[in-house]
Amino acid sequence: MVLTDNNFIFRLKGVLELFCQLDSSNGAHGQSSVSKAFKDLNARISSESLVFMVCNSPVLLWPNKAFHSTLESVREETPCRDVQQHIELEDGPNRKSSKRRDKKDAGPIVVNLKLLMEISESGNSGALSLCRVTNKQQCVTMPLCIDCVISADGNDTLGSVCSGLVEALRAQLSDMEQTVLRYRKEKTLPVPHAFHFQLPDRLLTVIYPAGVTDDQLQSVREELHSEHDLPSDRPYFRRANAFHFPGEVYKDGYLRNPHTNLATPSIEDAKLYVVRGVYSYHHYMQDRVNDNGWGCAYRSLQTICSWFQQQGYTERSVPTHKQIQQALVDVGDKEPSFVGSRQWIGSIEVQAVLNQLLGVDSKILFVSRGSELASKGRELANHFQTEGTPVMIGGGVLAHTILGVAWSETSGQIRFLILDPHYTGGEDLQTITDKGWCGWKGPEFWDQNAYYNLCLPQTPKII
Repeated sequence: MVLTDNNFIFRLKGVLELFCQLDSSNGAHGQSSVSKAFKDLNARISSESLVFMVCNSPVLLWPNKAFHSTLESVREETPCRDVQQHIELEDGPNRKSSKRRDKKDAGPIVVNLKLLMEISESGNSGALSLCRVTNKQQCVTMPLCIDCVISADGNDTLGSVCSGLVEALRAQLSDMEQTVLRYRKEKTLPVPHAFHFQLPDRLLTVIYPAGVTDDQLQSVREELHSEHDLPSDRPYFRRANAFHFPGEVYKDGYLRNPHTNLATPSIEDAKLYVVRGVYSYHHYMQDRVNDNGWGCAYRSLQTICSWFQQQGYTERSVPTHKQIQQALVDVGDKEPSFVGSRQWIGSIEVQAVLNQLLGVDSKILFVSRGSELASKGRELANHFQTEGTPVMIGGGVLAHTILGVAWSETSGQIRFLILDPHYTGGEDLQTITDKGWCGWKGPEFWDQNAYYNLCLPQTPKII
């Protein structure tokens, strides 16, 4: 299912129950039983019993019943944007709280719908029949978590949107059937899950089987890269790359990409070179660890690790302080007594941990005086353009994360996009951006006389 970048995303979610009988002694029979079960589900979603409920609203739609609706004002020819007026917005901490955020986050509006099936009784039921089965069979009931998306312009009619969702639903069931048949074993069926991936110009839905690792899906991803003409040096279709819909809450509680809420610095002829993809903001006092005064480099390293995790380069979770310390002991950089201590680490240690835990190589850029950082625009611009990873910078007793630069090749003027791990407050985006804990800084931000080491992580060339 392909989604282009229009004004609206209509997302349909729900659960359909798949029921089939498998004959363990006959593989071909099992395959036909699975196909028949999916055929039955297709018949159900093609019936007049199919219902779409617009979440947080009184609107119910029957797409296959001459477009029946619970509201008289909601008709087949109604522009789809008008459905917004019937949706009750939820109050809570995740609502946008500033005009600046509203402006920066201007993008597709997500309309969530729930898939339902109307329960009805038929007055003309046929006579019952009994069938005796002598061979041993296995009954399988499996929930299929449906998750379909289509794009729409605000002027598109609700009728066309509902038709598109029905078509997407049929396509998803077909893809799920192929996945189940491809990965089924003698007595078990894999549970298919839908994932949406943001490509350079569109959103694509892919079905993966539960219980099959990303490494085992290598050939599938290679086929997808080839089919959609994507480079083979970075992951696009690992589960960690799945698209995060606007308004969805991250369960781990960390803020993502706070820099996207900042205004662009005003420098004549300057170009922006910033981190690619998604990272989590890690800072002092998180995870019930009091590292105020000694853990800034650990937190910067955690932010970098979160980037590699969320871009699909690794399935390893973000390491704790003790895991970071243990990695340095394992590579022979520190004594065993280092684990559990409050000792600082620097860029060289960050380089060693990234290699030990993630298999990631890094380049080290040495600057003998902070005043020289103003002249490193070309090197940093090239890094963010080619690698796109966060950069850890350490000097004296402080460490920071560089997320990008605004740099003019003609004048040499530069601003650094800094994510500060020394922040000790809660996950309040407005405070973090307004108070400069994530912000654009001039060359005077650095201690002009201190030396600095910059750790520039390199991206592995993998699918």
